[in-house]
Amino acid sequence: MNDSYLERAIKQIEDPKILSILAAKRARELARGNRPLVRTEDREFVDIALLEIAEGLVVPEFADIEED
Repeated sequence: MNDSYLERAIKQIEDPKILSILAAKRARELARGNRPLVRTEDREFVDIALLEIAEGLVVPEFADIEED
């Protein structure tokens, strides 16, 4: 895992649980054939996902919960 990508991604998403879930979800998408949103020489899906998060291209989406 690229530590510099991780450090940059943590600046975007401070909650480690949310960051790990988002990175894992995006890495799975990349493994299934989705194209990367960044240009990089890295081949590891987690590194690519972390770089995308660090660049602000992948962000968590939270469903709006309507209260009664």
